[in-house]
Amino acid sequence: MLIGEFQHNIDAKGRVIVPARFREDLGETFYVAKGLDRCLFVFPPAEWARLQARICAMPISKARKLQRFFFSGAAELVPDRQGRVLIPQPLREYAGLVKDVTFIGAGGRAELWSTERWTAFNADLNEESIAEAMDELEL
Repeated sequence: MLIGEFQHNIDAKGRVIVPARFREDLGETFYVAKGLDRCLFVFPPAEWARLQARICAMPISKARKLQRFFFSGAAELVPDRQGRVLIPQPLREYAGLVKDVTFIGAGGRAELWSTERWTAFNADLNEESIAEAMDELEL
């Protein structure tokens, strides 16, 4: 399970170090795609395959937007010996990744955020909105 929060920097070539704690769960090859809230979703192979299968099982009338959103800009990533991956330019632009970035664990996937956007996203959270979401869990 991918959990935790880690700050890193993207270098001038668009490479970022994947947190060591995430590399084991993500595997030797993993996938990055546009995510919600202008972040990037980072999937281990099994989760990527599950997402792909679920989207492709939907009627095309409902699936086409999801297919285009997730698959058009997705990339397969393989870390180098230092644990760095090259994030493709279109994905960096989508997520606003320039220098300071934050990796977060989100259970079955990781997310890669511009640190500025991650901070702003968290500023909008409050106990009431979290409590409402937890009602769905019936805890």
